[in-house]
Amino acid sequence: MNSAWVKYGSYFILIVLIQGLVVNNIEINAYFNPMIYPVMIMMLPFELNILVTMLVAFLLGISVDAFSNTFGLNASAALVIGYLRPSILNLIKPRDGYDPVLLPSIHDMGKFWFLSYATILLFIHHLWFFIIEILRFDQILHILGKTVFSLILSLFLVILFQYIFYKPSKK
Repeated sequence: MNSAWVKYGSYFILIVLIQGLVVNNIEINAYFNPMIYPVMIMMLPFELNILVTMLVAFLLGISVDAFSNTFGLNASAALVIGYLRPSILNLIKPRDGYDPVLLPSIHDMGKFWFLSYATILLFIHHLWFFIIEILRFDQILHILGKTVFSLILSLFLVILFQYIFYKPSKK
C-alpha cells in the first residue's frame, strides 16, 4: 500500500504541474478552457473511501487554484466530482462489479466504459466550474458553450494522458 501512495503522490504532483504550468497557458479562445486535473480523481481506486476521495479532490483543486488564481473554483468543482464519483461508478458498473485489482482506466476497463465515465465526470466538473465562474443564469448558453467545448478538449487531453502515463494493471 505504501508504494501505491508514492505512485499517487507522484501523479498528484505531476498533474498539478502540468495543469498549472502547461494546460492553463493554452488559450485558443474564450470557449476552450481545458482541464486535465480531474483525471487524478477519476483514476483513484474503485474501493477508496468517499472521505479520502474528497480530501484528495480538495487538495488537488486548491493546488490548481494556487496556480490559476481562481480562489476556490477548482476546489469546489473537484469536490463535486469527488462526491458524485461513487454514484457515477455505481451507475455505469459492469454486471460482475468492479475488480479491486483494476483501475478505472482506459486500459483496464475498456474504451467505451472509460469514455462514458470520463465524459460524465468532466461534464459535471466543467458545468459546475463555469456556472460558479460566470454566476449569471442569463448567460446559460455561454455557460453551456464553454462547458461543451472545454469538455471536448479536456476529454482529448485526458485520453492522451491515459495512454502516456498509465499502464494496464496486472491481473
